[in-house]
Amino acid sequence: MINNIKFFREVLKETFSEWNSSSASKDSASLAYYAIFSIPGLLIIIIWIAGNFFGEEAIRGEISNQISGLMGNEVAKSIEGMIAGALIDKQNIFMKIVGIGSLVFGSTTLFFQLQHTLNTLWYVEAAPKKALIKFLLDRANSLGMILILGFLLMTTMILSSMISLFNNWITNYFGLETYRLVEFVNFAIGFGVVMLLFALMFKVLPDIKISWKPVWRGALLTTVLFTLGKFLLSLYFGNFKPTSTFGAAGTVILIMMWINYSCMLVFFGAEFTKVYTYKKGYKIILSKHAKWNAAKLYAESRKNQDSPD
Repeated sequence: MINNIKFFREVLKETFSEWNSSSASKDSASLAYYAIFSIPGLLIIIIWIAGNFFGEEAIRGEISNQISGLMGNEVAKSIEGMIAGALIDKQNIFMKIVGIGSLVFGSTTLFFQLQHTLNTLWYVEAAPKKALIKFLLDRANSLGMILILGFLLMTTMILSSMISLFNNWITNYFGLETYRLVEFVNFAIGFGVVMLLFALMFKVLPDIKISWKPVWRGALLTTVLFTLGKFLLSLYFGNFKPTSTFGAAGTVILIMMWINYSCMLVFFGAEFTKVYTYKKGYKIILSKHAKWNAAKLYAESRKNQDSPD
């Protein structure tokens, strides 16, 4: 037990050092910029997927509630406006094809750029002779992540709807303690869904194959930090309203701040996963469409040789 705590502390310390010296801050800011253009397409595709099961209006309402809980009603209304402005004319076939293509390209850009940053973190880059194939596969992987997001949203919505529907019945027949237990189970499942999403990011997006064990460790740490930070940032934004001085641009700035914060946590979790993998000696297999960045690997090995034991 003591050895495990000591090992975790060492991994955490090295993770922070690597993360702090990396380009995480710059890459997070870049992803926040890309997110502004990706969000409408991302949400519309999710609405189309989940809307087949619950109806588009219900899914849009659930997305609005989730965003409102995170960033407030003003941001939720602004994003609703962004979605409405990006809706496709379903009567015109040509505009529908062009619109769907632009939505797919725009919505996958966020995950595409996230994948590039995660590859950089693992010292991986696209193989020059396979750049086009790699580009198309990356876009496909990004679209796959969006489909997974839609499925996870649908799952959490089913659970939340069931609890909301039966909350009075549960309280009346089983007491308040049972209702609190059900709410805790709801929170635990939501926590697990977020953890699964982070795990898939760490496992699927980088062009490497690694064991699930370090992936789950990194996903758990990221989810704990994300849940805690989400609560603290919600209090901060709700009480102090730091974007009020920016006027109409405040909503966009708030969204970018949220994405920036979330991406920095993702990079920290990915860095933890990498450090844990190397320290435990797990096998790392390179994707056939990528290659190692020799210069960065050499610099890393020199740094490890120069560092004191």
